[in-house]
Amino acid sequence: MIPKQMDTYLKEHLPVGTLENRLIKEEGRRYLEFRNIDELLLSSLGIVSDKVGPNLVICLWDEDSIEEIGGYLVVDNLSMGQPSMGGIRMLPNVIPADIHNLARGMTLKNAAANLPYGGGKAGIVAERGLPLEEHAKIVRGFARLIKKYREIYIPGPDVGTNDSDMMTIAIENGIDSAVSKPLPMGGNRIDELGGAAGGVVTALQTLIEIMPRLRVLPQFSKLEIPKIENLTILIQGFGAVGAHAARIFKERIHWVKITGISDLEGYLYDENGLPVEELYEYWKEKGLVTKNYYMDKILSEGHEHPVKFSTNSNNLLLEDGFCFIPAAPIFNYLGVWKNENPSMTVERMGQWSLIVEGANTYSPDPNRKAARIRMEQIVYKEKGVMIANDYLVNSGGVIFAAQEKIISTPEHLQIPENMLGNREVVLSWLEDHKEEFAELSERRLIAGEEYRKKVIHHNMIELVDILAANPDILPCIAAEKISLQRLVAKEQELTAKDIMESLPTIDINSTAQEAATLIIRENSGIIAVLEEKKLIGVVTDWDITKAMAENACDVNLKEIMTKNVITAPPDYTIIDLVRKLEQHRISAMPVVEDGKVLGKISSDLITQRYILHNLRES
Repeated sequence: MIPKQMDTYLKEHLPVGTLENRLIKEEGRRYLEFRNIDELLLSSLGIVSDKVGPNLVICLWDEDSIEEIGGYLVVDNLSMGQPSMGGIRMLPNVIPADIHNLARGMTLKNAAANLPYGGGKAGIVAERGLPLEEHAKIVRGFARLIKKYREIYIPGPDVGTNDSDMMTIAIENGIDSAVSKPLPMGGNRIDELGGAAGGVVTALQTLIEIMPRLRVLPQFSKLEIPKIENLTILIQGFGAVGAHAARIFKERIHWVKITGISDLEGYLYDENGLPVEELYEYWKEKGLVTKNYYMDKILSEGHEHPVKFSTNSNNLLLEDGFCFIPAAPIFNYLGVWKNENPSMTVERMGQWSLIVEGANTYSPDPNRKAARIRMEQIVYKEKGVMIANDYLVNSGGVIFAAQEKIISTPEHLQIPENMLGNREVVLSWLEDHKEEFAELSERRLIAGEEYRKKVIHHNMIELVDILAANPDILPCIAAEKISLQRLVAKEQELTAKDIMESLPTIDINSTAQEAATLIIRENSGIIAVLEEKKLIGVVTDWDITKAMAENACDVNLKEIMTKNVITAPPDYTIIDLVRKLEQHRISAMPVVEDGKVLGKISSDLITQRYILHNLRES
């Protein structure tokens, strides 16, 4: 059953007839797919397509389920590699544009981290805080929906989901169908280990060392870096990132002061430093910290307690501190105009020297990008606050998760196909292999920590160097430039084998009618004709149209196929492929090795997915 909010949203926003005309039905599952070329339909969903993406937007739901199970999946860009990787967000009001924003952030984040994966994201339309059994049923149902796309999308946890949910998905779809799984599956647990939070800490440590380079800029001419014992930090959002960041700060930099934190129920502040260890334990036990701490500690001591509490969590942004860390799922924590509904307007913000973004704040939406530029013009250019952008900073989570693909799962530790979907049987099987999974998990953890430190340290140096060299550039533009350069560089390395699509094949003894049926069924404008499994020709939709016009439906394919086929070897680069298509004035060609058809390359494919060289700045 489609979630009511989702049903209402789609009927209100999609043109009449879209649901009926484009709906893909597979047993009880329903799919609506939109690609980059569907600009008008994407626009009706609030998604602005551009040269980067999205590659694919899917609305999906389970029609037969008693529970309301459905949501959205966005594969934004695959230039860095396939599959795309990004978390599943679970909220009642999630919409396609939100998921696209997050997927684009993952495109840039994975590129900035030089990970061989594209950017993707998913959203489940469901309430948070459901009973565990109901929550698990929804996740399990959504896992079955996205199984169709597991070649191009691998999920991890996000707001509303966790590492245990990834285990549920892996039980349904296979051990490698999700990342950030628990220890019994050899996972590199983002939530449990603070994968993203560790990146925030590394970013701050690096910036403390290199920020003096910014003194060449007028707004930073009087920049002062405090001694480590006087370093004060404010954290907006004491959750999976914020709480772990506070813990890691205290472990690595003992004298650092976390002076303020906030969550959904309020904020706490103490200029002498909050009791981080105690608050972290509160978070692990109760989830929400500020009000619980107020009730248990502050209220009992009254005015004698040194910690200040307010039920207005946004007022944390009024407080002063050397570094502010936005770690709550809020796109615009600062805004110039009140109608942008920011956490705080820039004229009221506290005095800070540095912002290290631990939350996803990027959006490709033109209006949001314009709002971001307005904010940075004041905060960075006028107030002299350095901003370390989200996808350069908080990629620690996906770096951790990606190790589950980079350090591959051995074949004998793949869940047997006949066990998939049977939780009790799979758990028993995992228990039999727990020592091997524990060893695999440890190797992935070590690799993740080393890679996270290296990548984020380098990203901060590159960001500061770009800013110091160009007085006119803003942090958001500089950060985007870093990621796009990675995408372009990766794109130039890709070959036909990396990007090709499947090419339907047909035996030489078939008829034109049979070829026409195959073209329609596979929605392919070209099919390969084989004899003894070797390519001997191709048939296009134009060949079929011509045959039909000549009333030659029953003729053998030898009579209508193109025999002198233009092909591409699998190691051709994108530039090679474009040149060959243009040279022979064709729109598609098979990828062939030793006579065997591997796939196809088309001008549409290259235009849709690999046009990033047009974005390169001179």
